[in-house]
Amino acid sequence: MRRLAASVLGIAAIAGSATAAPATIVAPAAHRPKICLVLSGGGARGLAHIGVLEVLERLRVPVDCIAGTSMGAIVGGLYASGMTPAQIAAMMRSVHWQQAFQDRPPRAALAFRRKQDERNFLVRFPIGLKHWQFLLPKGLIQGQQLQEALRRLTLRDEDVASFDALPTPFRAVATDLVTGRAVVLDRGDLAKAMRASMSAPGLFAPVEYGGRLLVDGGLAENLPIAVARAMGAQALIVVDVEYPLVSRRRLNSALAISNQMLAILVHHNSDRQKATLGPNDVLVEPALGLTGSADFSVVDQTIRLGERAALAERSQLLRYRVSRAAYARYLARRTARAAGAPTIRFVRVEGASRADRRTIRAILAPLIGVPLDPKAIAARIDEIYGLGLFETVDYRVIAEGYGAQRRQGLRVRARRKSWGPNYLRFGLKLQDDFQGNSEYNAAARFLVTEIDGLGAEWRTDLQIGSNPKAVTEFYQPLSPRRRWFVAPSLRVEQRDLRIYSRDVEIADFREREAEADLDVGRELGTWGELRVGVHRTNGNTHARLGDPQLVDPRFNNGELFFKFSYDQLNSVDFPRSGDTFSLQWDAYRTDLGSDIAFDRASADWLVARSRGRNTFVLWTSAGTTVRGAIRPTAVQDFYTLGGFLNLSGLAAQSLEGPNYAIGRGVYFRQVGRGGTGLLQFPAYLGVSFEAGNVWQRRGQIAWGSARKDVSLFLGLDTFLGPLYIGGGYDTTGTSAYYLFLGRTF
Repeated sequence: MRRLAASVLGIAAIAGSATAAPATIVAPAAHRPKICLVLSGGGARGLAHIGVLEVLERLRVPVDCIAGTSMGAIVGGLYASGMTPAQIAAMMRSVHWQQAFQDRPPRAALAFRRKQDERNFLVRFPIGLKHWQFLLPKGLIQGQQLQEALRRLTLRDEDVASFDALPTPFRAVATDLVTGRAVVLDRGDLAKAMRASMSAPGLFAPVEYGGRLLVDGGLAENLPIAVARAMGAQALIVVDVEYPLVSRRRLNSALAISNQMLAILVHHNSDRQKATLGPNDVLVEPALGLTGSADFSVVDQTIRLGERAALAERSQLLRYRVSRAAYARYLARRTARAAGAPTIRFVRVEGASRADRRTIRAILAPLIGVPLDPKAIAARIDEIYGLGLFETVDYRVIAEGYGAQRRQGLRVRARRKSWGPNYLRFGLKLQDDFQGNSEYNAAARFLVTEIDGLGAEWRTDLQIGSNPKAVTEFYQPLSPRRRWFVAPSLRVEQRDLRIYSRDVEIADFREREAEADLDVGRELGTWGELRVGVHRTNGNTHARLGDPQLVDPRFNNGELFFKFSYDQLNSVDFPRSGDTFSLQWDAYRTDLGSDIAFDRASADWLVARSRGRNTFVLWTSAGTTVRGAIRPTAVQDFYTLGGFLNLSGLAAQSLEGPNYAIGRGVYFRQVGRGGTGLLQFPAYLGVSFEAGNVWQRRGQIAWGSARKDVSLFLGLDTFLGPLYIGGGYDTTGTSAYYLFLGRTF
């Protein structure tokens, strides 16, 4: 699958279809040839272009113009904008670039409500539903993070109308998805031009640019030699990082044959272009072997291979060396930029609905009246995108008026999801202890958005299996900023209640309950939420095994509810950094319909920290009955322990009581890098130590009476959710084994 992504990122070519190029540019001086750099596509293999630029800088070889395709357009465009090879390399190593090939912003920037969605549903890929038809995104990746990364790097070039006005004149090559012809991008939006040139079809969504629908330039012209000649080049330095043809031995699957077919098309086009090279031209072909076009984890290695290939052509390149004084003047021209940041005076919003425009303006309001800060803008754009309502959110710095009336501001374009505004999402959860006890649940979530001018949502969950349930909630924000909200909901659910004595199951009950809630709350930025509400529950149980008198046949609960939640984990599957904390108080009252009056409080705190591939998690949870007492037969109100990472050596939910506490120390190490293919997942090998128990009275909670467990597990971060295979051991001598698909942290 990695090679499939490689062939898509370093995409195929069908030669000879370039459109007319812009007018020839005058050579810089009569005494030396005009040198143009040609950078091919190739996905992550294009990192070798940076190594070539480093050598040119070391040898004092100036570059007068650049033509690039796909990754060549990214590296070439950043260099053309004035960035140095060292700065480009640092960017490629940064977290910003590693996240550029994901759609969503870092999880910390997601709206808190979207974070809750993640905790409830495992499958990450939502499906749109419009007019009773299922809709899919135009690409696996919409390119939001890539576009934002490029925008942040090129903000100072926002006012450049023609790419000839950049420190180094530049051309990016894309492909018109309608006609199949190459499109030479020589003016307009630099960040968007680079993004369009690298829009590998099927992987990235196409880019609308200048009235055209554009995809990766490698489809039409992966090695833009003709484009460079049209820029007036008298000597070319051509860097070709295309994926090589593989041997017959490797053509052992339909996928390998398809990749080879695409590589053949690319090579035929590029070979025709290279056949036009003359004695004044230099061809650099880094020996990248089978380095994947999607493998951005070996940045330094790939850059060094590009450097090595350029040094192999040192004698050819030295023909174009200039004096130290001349090269210093060349560098000075590249770095001469206007100083200072403009003050943002207004915000214009395009493409969003009327309700969403109000929300976007409210989020961006703090930027008005202060100098432009790329990091602050990026954080606000991430927050807007984190609402989960838009396909892409992009911005540009624009100017209005003339002379003394000239003002600068932001133009934000929020493109609504083409597969929205209604969404369908699926979830799957299973647990098997290999001793005849298993649970399987499949769920679907239907989400209706944009119901009113404040962005109301209606969410309905349906689940079948061992724990069937139906939940529906209407979420009504109370202002465009969407901080305060009201959320009434209904729930109907069935579940098993198993009663254990000395770790042996003695009874099994089936519980049915219906609940109506009315919550009022406030989101605290993207990091937290406060909720208060009134909950009313009715239920009944029937015995399937054991004494029917062990559990109340009918029960009623009415409560006042308060919950504070904080969530800054980077992932809910295998968290490697961040914290999460929750504190909840439930006040059951007879005047609200409860059978008995009591209060209880619970808290949960998790901290994750990593170093390299190693992650350490400290996690503690506790709950106690503060006022009143719960009847021994009101089992549905008890806390439970047992199961994976909840005393792993015990059967799931085999301990129950009115008070509980547990602490866990978890260590896991990433043992596989994963990949971009659907069947390549990051893998983790881990171990845990757990200590906890349930107690009848709060005063009994003590280390001496806590049970101690250990577990060993292998975890896979699959597209269906985290999958664990492991076993646990309790110091009393019991043990349990697990096949577990679902969230644990």
